[in-house]
Amino acid sequence: MPKVQRFFLELKKSNKTNQQVILPTNVKIYSESKKNININKFFYRQIGKDHFWRDRLLWSDNEWRKYINNKNIQTGIMKINENFVGFYEQEFHENENEIELIQMGILQEYQGMKLGSFLLKFIIQNSFSRDVERLWVHTCSLDHKYALNNYLSKGLKIFREEEIDFIL
Repeated sequence: MPKVQRFFLELKKSNKTNQQVILPTNVKIYSESKKNININKFFYRQIGKDHFWRDRLLWSDNEWRKYINNKNIQTGIMKINENFVGFYEQEFHENENEIELIQMGILQEYQGMKLGSFLLKFIIQNSFSRDVERLWVHTCSLDHKYALNNYLSKGLKIFREEEIDFIL
């Protein structure tokens, strides 16, 4: 059974640097306020197919609706002109005053253009504008080969590592 390395990373308010996000002129990132399950399903399937994202593939539309209609879930969309490029999902944990970055990714045809770096900088700036104490995420060795380095280069620090069995 193959082993997968999983990394839990965090950026605390006290360690955050002010990284100004200057997007290329044709790139925009916005919060998806319509709560359209088809957008979340599209990104989960398209980005996840290369990284073994499988948990939600079995979800019914009702399960998707329940998930994205959670008042603490936010979906962000990245576009170039009017074309979907990437997304993120994050959840605000009120009791801890923190944000968990649940999913983040760039569609395959837009990878290699540093858009993941722009998206992560935006997520960090947007998260801390809400005056949270920390932002955290987990990634693993199945994710994009630059995912861990992207998080580390933006100031996130590993606070836990584990090795888990992965069933293909």
